[in-house]
Amino acid sequence: MFAVTATRIDPDDPLAGLTLGEHPEPEPPDGWTTVTVKAASLNHHDLWSLRGVGMTEDRLPIVLGCDAAGIDENGNEVIVHAVIGSGADETLDPRRSLLSEVYDGTFAERVAVPRRNLVPKPPVLSFAEAACLPTAWLTAYRMLFEKAGAEPGSTVLVQGAGGGVSTALIALGRAGGYRMWVTSRSPEKRERALELGADRAFEPGARLPERVDVVMESVGQATWEHSLKALRPGGRIVVCGATSGQTPPALLQRVFFLQLSVVGSTMGTREQLGRLAVFLEQTGVRPVVDRVMPLTEARDGFAAMQAGDLFGKIVFTV
Repeated sequence: MFAVTATRIDPDDPLAGLTLGEHPEPEPPDGWTTVTVKAASLNHHDLWSLRGVGMTEDRLPIVLGCDAAGIDENGNEVIVHAVIGSGADETLDPRRSLLSEVYDGTFAERVAVPRRNLVPKPPVLSFAEAACLPTAWLTAYRMLFEKAGAEPGSTVLVQGAGGGVSTALIALGRAGGYRMWVTSRSPEKRERALELGADRAFEPGARLPERVDVVMESVGQATWEHSLKALRPGGRIVVCGATSGQTPPALLQRVFFLQLSVVGSTMGTREQLGRLAVFLEQTGVRPVVDRVMPLTEARDGFAAMQAGDLFGKIVFTV
């Protein structure tokens, strides 16, 4: 079958290890099944894997891709939950992994997954839209509706507008009744964020008109100080990533004096993925898709993500 695989790790030139071509068919073990992939979406995780973050040479070659929507062996339309783990909350399983870390991922004609990882796809969602949900949109859903601890009507600041998680936060937050503010270096992305539903858009580090209840942080080192200073006393930062670096100054005096909370959030559960799909079905919110392209042109999609040339999700069709 055709697949997109990581065959080499190169921190400086990640696309050098990207290989497109034939790969063996999946052989699902007991309790697993095979899904025929119709669409799969690209995440920063895939680029990090090619750089060797969370990936070692001994696992190569491995099919990349965490997210997919397709057809199961019984002909049902399904969304694939990307977290491989056990327990009531599989994201807390210390042995958990994502598809494409230990097991082959979704950038292929077929993917093997545990049966429990399949979630029904609502008919109103296209395969391309559904393929955006398992990583970026599920992460945003959990950050907003479980981790933020803020009621609708609260003000939420999203650091960085344009990526999959950020655009999901804006759309979900707007639909959930939050006042959504965003930052971005790009005037074009700030404008598009406003069109998507953000109430205000600012340059990074800008002085805000008032302090916010919650900051959604995925940038890390470059925005951390601004995030802390943007919070009202008793406010909360929800962290799901650190794309600009993971060792910012802690500013602990500000944290304890203003009684701020810092909460980590990673992905979400299978049950939350199911509820997210229902939320989209009920509200009419749809994932922001930057572009849809054939899996055979995956290298161009990776290059666009590496350059930051996107607003929303890049989706590959199979």
